[in-house]
Amino acid sequence: MILKGNIVDVERGEVYAGEVVFEGGVIREVRETRGEFSSYILPGLIDAHIHIESSMLVPSRFAEMATAHGTVAVVADPHEIANVLGIAGIEYMIRDTSRVPLKFYFTAPSCVPATPFETSGASLGAEDVASLLAREEIVALGEVMNYPGVVARDPELMAKLNAAKKLGKPIDGHCPGLRGEALRSYVEAGISTEHECTSLEEAEEKAKLGMKIMIREGSSAKNLKALARFKGEAFLVSDDVHAKDLLRGHVNYLLKRAVEEGMDEVEAVRRASLYPAKHYRLNVGMLREGDPADIVVVRDLRNFTCVECHINGTLVAARGKALFKASPLEGENTVKASVKSPEDFRIQAKKAKPKVRVIRVVPGEIVTDVEIAEIPGKEIKAMPERDILKLAVVERYGGNGVATALVKGFGLKKGAIASSIAHDSHNIIAVAATDEDMVEAVNHVIRMHGGIAVVAHGEVLASLALPIAGLMSPEPAQQVAERMEKLNQAARSLGCKLEAPIMALSFLALPVIPKLKLTDQGLFDVERFEFVELEVW
Repeated sequence: MILKGNIVDVERGEVYAGEVVFEGGVIREVRETRGEFSSYILPGLIDAHIHIESSMLVPSRFAEMATAHGTVAVVADPHEIANVLGIAGIEYMIRDTSRVPLKFYFTAPSCVPATPFETSGASLGAEDVASLLAREEIVALGEVMNYPGVVARDPELMAKLNAAKKLGKPIDGHCPGLRGEALRSYVEAGISTEHECTSLEEAEEKAKLGMKIMIREGSSAKNLKALARFKGEAFLVSDDVHAKDLLRGHVNYLLKRAVEEGMDEVEAVRRASLYPAKHYRLNVGMLREGDPADIVVVRDLRNFTCVECHINGTLVAARGKALFKASPLEGENTVKASVKSPEDFRIQAKKAKPKVRVIRVVPGEIVTDVEIAEIPGKEIKAMPERDILKLAVVERYGGNGVATALVKGFGLKKGAIASSIAHDSHNIIAVAATDEDMVEAVNHVIRMHGGIAVVAHGEVLASLALPIAGLMSPEPAQQVAERMEKLNQAARSLGCKLEAPIMALSFLALPVIPKLKLTDQGLFDVERFEFVELEVW
């Protein structure tokens, strides 16, 4: 087969009229020609750092959308499902990819669980990580979030890093804001990439120490504008991308945004193809003779709208539509919690009119603040008129523990929201104006074997079932996106003031992000790194 167009040669750094000849899944020849063409031929696009679970789509459904936008490969860190199911969860992800053409590569999660201050469904020790790294599908050690442990040279954590080094596999980093000598120590341990830079100065300091910078532009964290002028080898990555945003684009959207911010077109394409392929040693074609025929045709180098996507010489998507259909694998029920009653969420104060700690949501951020409020009476209830709501985390792995607290910033006047997505251990988390609605929302999530529900006056206004590990749906992206929009609309109808209430709720149980969070084990002060009482004495 022959494709003709303007070839974007990422090795030579040139664009020229030419044609690509391929057969048997391999590129046989790339040659320059004369003529004018309206389309551009790119190497296959790669997302070098993504958590598939954050899309709420199983990998095979994700592949339907990604290939439609010209993505031929991803490097996925499955630490969300690993926190729920351990190695069995990673096995599920690998098996579900086997019947779709998108090239999935995985990293071995390095921090499962993220902390000992919450109940997770699994734990991956150094031996587990070493066994994963020995597999061909696992191309790196996943982002090492425990940077204090690296700096302190924690023996268990260093055993994981050493396992990757022994096999010659890269180690991904995660050290937001880390600078100076602590950063140097972190990098010297063998960490090779960083996707958490939020300023050009931070990126330049980390790059000088040898880190490959990942310029992130996802559904939640958006750093491309700040880092577009970064000089040096870098990757364009999404980290987290929601189903709704996948309808718009994937890596091709990152290219569009990069060019909008002034990045050179060819350099942008290199950052989404050549550089990550070399770093992770991926078997992805770069438009060279003898390469796999991984080829993308786009209309222009401004919007990067995908016209054709070929993987190993097979046309897998055309004009924004996948030419294959996913058949997602079923998953086991991981929500083992028993149904709840209002008594499970009651909070009795130790004294009348107590002063209590209240988690305050910061709009658009996953950090929280702390307020002190005085509560009338001895039972601590939600007070929607003061925007103080009840917050609860229900352990879902069979222990049935329940922890309760108060939160401010959601703005609910009535009703409740519950979800089985609660980073990183993914217990059930709920916010409510009344205990009765909290019970209904939590129980609906339990009945769905995982998912999200918005409830008011005992009625379920909107819901999304996530039966795969309580994180993902087997349904197509369009359907998941529509249900998520209905959930957000339902939350807004109850008075919620947040732009993304489900996402905000999902991070209130993460005890590594300041300042105050709630896990199934209790109220946790991240700055003091210890549990605290709800009441202030």
